[in-house]
Amino acid sequence: MQVSSAQIKADNPSRLILRLCKHWGHKSPVSYDEHQGDVQLSIGRCLMQAQDGELSVRLESDDAEKLQRLEEVVADHLQRMAGAEALSIEWRR
Repeated sequence: MQVSSAQIKADNPSRLILRLCKHWGHKSPVSYDEHQGDVQLSIGRCLMQAQDGELSVRLESDDAEKLQRLEEVVADHLQRMAGAEALSIEWRR
């Protein structure tokens, strides 16, 4: 299993989790509440936890190429869900 993670400073991390899970919930299995989210995408899994001023994200995939794509997809969607707030996302493997 390939794993990548990021700690992302955010004004309202719970809102990001809720928006992202609702968005993906139309096509993928999701579970979430205001503190955590779990999304099962075809290319891997996205686990999120809200902390004070920070969103913790862990990505899991079965191969490196899928993990790289998952990083791109999740980062792009998080930026869109954040609206005007600019997020700095640096993945660590």
